[in-house]
Amino acid sequence: MAEVKVPELAESISEGSIAQWLKQPGDHVEKGEYVLELETDKVNVEIISDYTGTLSEHLAEEGDTVQVGQAIAIVDENGSAAAAPKAEAPKVEEAKAEPVKAEQAAPAKEAPKAEAKEASSTQQVIASPAARKLAREKGIDLTQVPVADPLGRVRVQDVEAASNAPAAPAAPAAARKQAPAAKQAAAPVEVNDDRIEVVKMTRRRQTIAKRLVQVQSEAAMLTTFNEVDLSAVMELRNRHKDSFVKTNDVKLGFMSFFTKAVIGALKKYPLLNAEIQGDHILKKNFYDIGVAVSTDEGLVVPVVRDADRKSFAEIEKNISDLAVKARNNKLGLSDLSGGTFTITNGGTFGSLLSTPILNAPQVGILGMHTIKTRPIAVGDQIENRPMMYLALSYDHRIVDGKEAVGFLVAIKDMLEDPEQLLLQG
Repeated sequence: MAEVKVPELAESISEGSIAQWLKQPGDHVEKGEYVLELETDKVNVEIISDYTGTLSEHLAEEGDTVQVGQAIAIVDENGSAAAAPKAEAPKVEEAKAEPVKAEQAAPAKEAPKAEAKEASSTQQVIASPAARKLAREKGIDLTQVPVADPLGRVRVQDVEAASNAPAAPAAPAAARKQAPAAKQAAAPVEVNDDRIEVVKMTRRRQTIAKRLVQVQSEAAMLTTFNEVDLSAVMELRNRHKDSFVKTNDVKLGFMSFFTKAVIGALKKYPLLNAEIQGDHILKKNFYDIGVAVSTDEGLVVPVVRDADRKSFAEIEKNISDLAVKARNNKLGLSDLSGGTFTITNGGTFGSLLSTPILNAPQVGILGMHTIKTRPIAVGDQIENRPMMYLALSYDHRIVDGKEAVGFLVAIKDMLEDPEQLLLQG
């Protein structure tokens, strides 16, 4: 018998939920064949079997939360050979012996379940892989570690503090022990009203909710606004859109203009392309621009790598490919990690103005909005122009108002004179 385990996924992912079993008990499985789909905080991942044989048992059901390294299925590597006698007519002696075999098999089947129950309390604790490793090395029960994180996650420093002061956390540990029980008790929602439908949040939606609250509680977030006249960009697009499609096999959209303008502004105001780690600032000299995409499962932010080195056509193709992968649930972890700045376009849904929330650990996000024709003073004349409101949310801990306003004005200037974008390379 061989175990199918949840593999290492990414440094920031320690658990997931079983979205769908692709193989059922009794099915033949080849080595490298997909057996289930795992839903993580970021993407859905298909898990393969490292063995050839018959899938004899599921150790977790659809919807269950499983940890990296946890056994989730049993593969009988001799299953293909053992399957042949089942087709023959059973003899009387074999039929009599069958109940005895079932009784003998029962205790063996109960053992892993009992072990799973013993481990469940530790597995339910939300902890980083580094914290789990340190806890194992120091022999510390994660359920006994008091945490400072508002989301209840155990971090390395929490484990270290628990190992240095074992007697102090007695009271918090008791409270922490009770927390999972309280959470389980609150999980089932019963509503005695047939007009109300109760739907459980997906893992991704739960993660989105937690992170949005976390950003608002940890960052000094502020938003500044401006408006941009898109007459020049629209005129340029109209002149070149047909030849652009013929040459590049992709439409010339607005996102490439905004991406180029953002890169130009980031080069001028580099703190908006940074992040905070403790009491240090990490300034990034590369430009991996995240583009928010709406899917049925929620908002995801795939990343256009090295956007400063890409042409308009390459950016448009990259964004189009990522959007298709996002909506087909085919994004990989590499598509979502490591962005330095994010652009979100609520204008596609008709939003006139909004205050976007930071995509942590980034310290800046640009919000685009719908284009509206409005009367604008142009010199001594009043003209109708295609106008868009822009919103920049930023982390005031390292970005001052002067820099934020200057950043947004730089984007406005480049979009109103798009020839400047050619100078960005």
